Amino acid sequence: MNILGINYLYHDSAAALVMDGELIGMVEEERLSRQKHTSVFPVKAIDWVLEEGGITFKDVDVVVYSADPKHKASRKLFHTLKNLPKSQRFLARDIYYTMEKEKGRMLWQHQMEHYFGRMPKTHFVQHHLAHAASSFFVSDYEEAAILTIDGSGEWTTTMICQGEGNRIKVLNETSYPHSLGVFYETVTQFIGFKPNYDEGKTMGLAPYGDPEVFTEKFRDVVNTKKFPDIELNLDYFQFQYGAAVTYSKKFEEVFGKPRHPKDEMTHHYENVARGAQEVLEEACLGLARYVREKTGSPNLVMAGGVALNSVMNGKIIQQGIFDKVFVNPASHDAGTAIGAAYWYEHQIMNKPRKFVMSNPYWGPVYSDDDMLQALKYSKAKYEYCPNEIIERTAEALHKGKIVGWYQGRSEMGPRALGNRSILGNPTLPDMKEILNREVKHREPFRPFAPSVAAEAQGDIFECDYPAPYMLFVYDIREEWRKRLPSVTHVDGSGRLQTISREFNEKYYDLIRAFEKHSGVPVIINTSFNIMGEPIVETPQDAIRCYFSTGIDVLVLGDYYLEK
Repeated sequence: MNILGINYLYHDSAAALVMDGELIGMVEEERLSRQKHTSVFPVKAIDWVLEEGGITFKDVDVVVYSADPKHKASRKLFHTLKNLPKSQRFLARDIYYTMEKEKGRMLWQHQMEHYFGRMPKTHFVQHHLAHAASSFFVSDYEEAAILTIDGSGEWTTTMICQGEGNRIKVLNETSYPHSLGVFYETVTQFIGFKPNYDEGKTMGLAPYGDPEVFTEKFRDVVNTKKFPDIELNLDYFQFQYGAAVTYSKKFEEVFGKPRHPKDEMTHHYENVARGAQEVLEEACLGLARYVREKTGSPNLVMAGGVALNSVMNGKIIQQGIFDKVFVNPASHDAGTAIGAAYWYEHQIMNKPRKFVMSNPYWGPVYSDDDMLQALKYSKAKYEYCPNEIIERTAEALHKGKIVGWYQGRSEMGPRALGNRSILGNPTLPDMKEILNREVKHREPFRPFAPSVAAEAQGDIFECDYPAPYMLFVYDIREEWRKRLPSVTHVDGSGRLQTISREFNEKYYDLIRAFEKHSGVPVIINTSFNIMGEPIVETPQDAIRCYFSTGIDVLVLGDYYLEK
């Protein structure tokens, strides 16, 4: 059974291929098209996963979409009519959005029929069910509580489920416009960042703020006293009418003048970010406690864009709400391509589970010959040193050089996890500033993640629960903060990635080699890209990023380049 999963009806278009229950590959369209968060039909991604599976489109049994445009369509219409004339923009936007997406899908279908004379069966899965499946069906839990939180999917914004074996049962849903995801997007826009794009910036800015200033005021915006339902005070918003500016005049009256993206960042907006983060955590932790009590399960899986809030995730672990927590590294919309495929595999076909995701490396891989051809085309000077590559890279890092690290299959999700990474020395006090200014070209407050050898996690961090996908933030122990100044955030925390040899052998060996020079089993890890661009995918992308930024060394497989 060959199942092609597609995320297309929302942003972060992606494709995944599941063959006889095994995940063959998954890639986001943005990695191949170089258009970040693209919502175009994922033709390039589809071509790649089919090639990776060694099949053509004629061999696909079913195409499964991770959204159902018809689901709760009557609710959308009722909402629009109820709020006329304010909701005219909402109606126009929804009609345009639906027409554009349908036009793209029909064009693709026509092309497939023209070339191959057939179309496989097509199936649509509710968006939040695809989110739920994307984490539960690839976890190693036989049973678990499931919590999905995002802006909205069809008309759902939060879903609570229980998973057991190859079945997922829905227990509760929260409906639009009461959305924690849109709440956080609105705050992101108010602070001067791009909504549904820059929420990670808001999370990174929050520790600079004072929780006493706006937290109580945000409790009037988000009612967290009626779990499992989350209610927004809609007087503070106008997104529900389709407005491009999602906050209302009341929001401005309470929280002040919105920041223009080019304005200086002031402590006022740091306080706004902190208050919003505090209330988001209260809401999500409350939901986690509710779902633990409701299901009785010691295991939690999460998905949806809000599940990328690693500060909140870390507190679920640290407060002991669940014994074990799994979040798919592609918990955002792109990951629903996997979820859609596995929903069909298990819920529709009723096949038993047999796949467990043990690593995030499910994207394209490029051969030594591919890398060599790219290097020759660029006319770059390089050395091929397979027996020395780890040691030379470790020495370069120890000397303070910034390294572009390009290895193996690309990782899925929005965070580089050791195969498409920019690396640095965390012991140098100015490394964070240099990386932000000369390489990433981003705001100076943005923190960097530490990759740590798994065996050393408990010595360095207050919590020893593994975080291989960089989705949990823990406090760094006091005695290590001065030793790791460039990965210790302003509040003493770090969004760590734990690396074992089984997880990523080459990257683990590099961390241990660096430790021999520095005495520290930790390396700075940030995504191999600059602000506004997707993570590099091909060797050509890596070489281009290397030459156009302040990266000192490029390690392309076993090829070593140094400026």
